[in-house]
Amino acid sequence: MEQTNSNYSIIADYYSEHYNELKLYVMSRSLPADEAEDIVQNTFVRLLRGDKMITPVTLPCFVYTIAKNLIIDYYRRKHKIEEYEHFLGASDWMGRYDVDGESVFSAQQINEILERGIARLTEKRSKVYRLNLFEGMQVSEIAQSLNLGYKAAENRLTLARKEIRDYMKKELAS
Repeated sequence: MEQTNSNYSIIADYYSEHYNELKLYVMSRSLPADEAEDIVQNTFVRLLRGDKMITPVTLPCFVYTIAKNLIIDYYRRKHKIEEYEHFLGASDWMGRYDVDGESVFSAQQINEILERGIARLTEKRSKVYRLNLFEGMQVSEIAQSLNLGYKAAENRLTLARKEIRDYMKKELAS
């Protein structure tokens, strides 16, 4: 507990002393000021939630590494959004598909199809898939909570995803 309080005070001191410096670093990567603020704040939130041993020597390395990774994540997400918007804008998808009441699925219908697909999985795969999808757990967390090896949990999740993907394609196409 004392180590945690020590980490919090080290992080708090660093935050108050270097917030503007880190924000300028993030903004220098062509990010708007509000996004830069979010990234800087998320950097420190991750540090506070982390369980790494933090010292005044290691903290700057952690801070800039986390900030760099969050910047990369931001641009990846932005690229995906732009790609999707380009697809919607460039293609006449509304004209290509018969968009009537029967061909468009509601979120509830898709959820029902997903639940039927999950019900078709084996109990072990279903458990792993639900933990990942609905609880947001990573493979390592799933393995730990179910007392499985990492590879076993990873394999079950991979196979479950493949089965669900195939089932959803088949159901949504019909």
